[in-house]
Amino acid sequence: MKAVAPTVKPVSFELGGKNAAIVFADCNFEEAVNGLSDAVFLNTGQVCLCAERVYVERQIFDEFVEALKQKAEGLHAGWPNDAATRLGPLISAQHREKVLSYYRLAREEGATVVTGGGVPIFDDDRDHGFYVQPTIYTGLPETARCVKEEIFGPVCHVTPFDSEQEAVALANDTKYGLAASIWTSNMKCGHRVAQQMNVGITWVNCWFLRDLRTPFGGAGLSGIGREGGVHSLNFYSESNNICIKL
Repeated sequence: MKAVAPTVKPVSFELGGKNAAIVFADCNFEEAVNGLSDAVFLNTGQVCLCAERVYVERQIFDEFVEALKQKAEGLHAGWPNDAATRLGPLISAQHREKVLSYYRLAREEGATVVTGGGVPIFDDDRDHGFYVQPTIYTGLPETARCVKEEIFGPVCHVTPFDSEQEAVALANDTKYGLAASIWTSNMKCGHRVAQQMNVGITWVNCWFLRDLRTPFGGAGLSGIGREGGVHSLNFYSESNNICIKL
């Protein structure tokens, strides 16, 4: 934005996020666990749309955390050309150090480590790669840096909630606004909560599902502008008002 300001050129930014997922007790439990396993750990968490904050209704909180833990611990960290691989390395040594610094910070802030929090040991050449363990935390206050700041790794913090209003407030308590997901079997609730999310895209009972013609972009510090289909064409176009007196 600074670079183009002198010549008043337009910009379109899709930036980072600290995306929230809201899991209601009436959800399809298996679908929610599977969906959020992808939403947290896909591409080793190096996806701007990944869920790093997971809010789970208290009735199913313990069960959900345990199920997500089993998913995390079942991810095979392997070679990129191995069909069984479900967790690859991070992109660089520098980025791994950033992610590990948040793993250390989470413990300093008082998090409960459900699983992970370190570096896997393979005793082969994979130890030269930039792998980290898929990690789940609980127990942090909403003011904790690990709850507020984007980590961009295979990690999430899981928090219980007691009411729909509380879940909405927790999800929206962020300077980012890229994406959110809602998991419920009550479509009235799904529509109602989705309309209250201050984000560019909200998924209900799914994640990462997108028609490329639909608008895509963020709110707040997650960016400005929209891409996709006619929205991309509009960005590269200027409206011209031609007025003719008859």
